[in-house]
This record gives sequence, structure tokens and C-alpha cells, in this order.
Amino acid sequence: MTATRVDAEVIRRLPKAVLHDHLDGGLRPATVVELAAAVGHTLPTTDPDELAAWYFEAANSGDLVRYIATFEHTLAVMQTREGLLRVAEEYVLDLAADGVVYAEVRYAPELNVNGGLTLNEVVETVQEGLAAGMAKAAAAGTPVRVGTLLCGMRMFDRVGEAAELAVAYRDAGVVGFDIAGAEDGFPPADHLAAFEHLRRESVPFTIHAGEAHGLPSIHQALQVCGAQRIGHGVRLTEDIVDGKLGRLAGWVRDRRIALEMCPTSNLQTGCATSIAEHPITALKDLGFRVTLNTDNRLVSGTTMTREMSLLVEEAGWTVEDLRTVTVNALKSAFIPFDERKALIEDVVLPGYAAAL
Repeated sequence: MTATRVDAEVIRRLPKAVLHDHLDGGLRPATVVELAAAVGHTLPTTDPDELAAWYFEAANSGDLVRYIATFEHTLAVMQTREGLLRVAEEYVLDLAADGVVYAEVRYAPELNVNGGLTLNEVVETVQEGLAAGMAKAAAAGTPVRVGTLLCGMRMFDRVGEAAELAVAYRDAGVVGFDIAGAEDGFPPADHLAAFEHLRRESVPFTIHAGEAHGLPSIHQALQVCGAQRIGHGVRLTEDIVDGKLGRLAGWVRDRRIALEMCPTSNLQTGCATSIAEHPITALKDLGFRVTLNTDNRLVSGTTMTREMSLLVEEAGWTVEDLRTVTVNALKSAFIPFDERKALIEDVVLPGYAAAL
């Protein structure tokens, strides 16, 4: 293919892969309204369109802590079996409708036990909902493979339990692990025992780093904790001067460590100033294994189609660039090599060829 610019409708048809997407940040506004009414939770508004606008405005504060605070309402409706089943199933169907063929969904089970569910019941219920969504998507002719990343909340004390859950359910849909929550003041090395346990049990993991906190968090995530991928990593550019890579940036690029980059989310939390100047483009051009992600579709008012379209419109990306980040994501997915290879060769590359 020659370098080709594409419009939004073509982009919608392209096969996509997303590695960094939070279950509790991607609910349908109407679902939040309905589930909130069922459990008696008060929302800022009960109009779905107004609620979607409220989320987007609240998340546009430029502050990561306030951004995270918007999850109060989605988590409130994810404390029952019924709520989790619905949210998980709709999660898959929404991705399938957006052309996603592979996704890794992440969430912290410890945040879903306020209604009396145990940690194990939370994981099993979410997996049941995801399986139902995958079955419906396949029946509709839009199959999507979804793996789960369990998260520990880095500012609390249950990270070890979350890691144990990832080990226990690794043959039941869980493909990896992550820590999430406020970065600044909560270094990943605080949870070194959990990461050492995961390594001993051969469970892959990614770590949120290089978003609210800079290079030291990325260094700790990789060199101390042993992460296989980095969530966000936008501040890795602080180790690159006039195109010359420092030791950490060189390590990341040379070892093909995937960066799970989320442009719209990064604008909202003040980690980037514009789509045109977002580090994803410079890092892509320097040969880093960048991947494109939504982070939180409701909170950021976005989809994979929208993220791709913004980069095409504002950063000059071509269809080749979109194909590259899609293949990058699958190369670094936490599923077996044969499955990754099949998705690239049998789904993604033919899908791009067909769309053009």
C-alpha cells in the first residue's frame, strides 16, 4: 500500500486491537442511568446524553486525581451480579461494533465487592458476562477476542490478593495483571512482592507508569518490577533530546517494550497538550512499539475509531500508521504467540487490505 489518508467511515471498518481499556470507564450512559435507579444511587443527571456530557466535562480538568474521581458513579452500579453481567456483556458488544477484533479489558475486583460479592465471585461474574458478549458478537458476524487484566489499586493494600486472583484465573480468561490508581506518591516498587509472585508463576503484567509521574516510575516498572509493557508512558520523551535516546528510552525501544498510549485521556489529565503534539507520533516515528488505546471510553467520550480519526486528522497519520499500531498491539498482547500470529495474518492484514 502507498501512504494513504482515510476517512472516519473507512476507519470504522478497519480491524482494531486495544490493550488499555478499563471496564469501569466504558459503560453506556443509559446503562449507568438504569442500573443507578435499580440500586438507588444518585447521579449528576438521569438523562443519558447529559450524563455523557458531564463525564467528558468532569474528566477534562487536566488533573489525574479528578479524572479518577469520575469513576464513583460507574463503580456504584457495578456492585451486583446483575450489574457486572450487563456491563461486561455490553463492553464486548460495543467494541465489536467499533471494529475491535482483540481487546484486553482491565478492572480492579477489589472495587466491586461493596455489594457483598467476594473477589472470586466478581471475577467469575465478569468472565461470564464477557463470554456472553463474545458469543453474541460472533453470532452477529463481528467476532472479538477479549482477555482480562486484573488490577491491584496501588494506593491500597490488596495488590497481593489481586495478583493471586490473576494466577488462579489465568486459565479462565484472565491473561495478565496491572496496577492502577494515582501514580504520584505510590511507586510500583511498593508492590514488588506481588510482581515477583507473578513472575514466578509466569503471569505477564503491565504497569501504569510515566503518566502523572515521570521517568523514575517507568524505570521502576521495568527495571525493578519487570513489567512487560508500560501503561501510558508518555513521559518517556523526557529521556529523548533532539532525537537522541537516553539509556531508559533506548532500553524500551531496543527490547520492543510496548507503550499503551491513550491520546484523548492524556489530554484530559494534562499529560499532553494536543493530539497533533502528543508523544505517540514522535515515538512511532522513532521506531518505538507504540500502541493506540481508549483508556476509558465513557469518561473520555471516545472509541478506537475516534482515536484513530483524530490522529489522521490532526497528526497526519496514514492507514499504514494505523495498521502498524494495530499489529504492534497484537505482537505485545498477553495471549499465546499462535493466537497473536493468527489474528495478525488472518484478520488484521486482510482486513486492512479489504477496507482499501
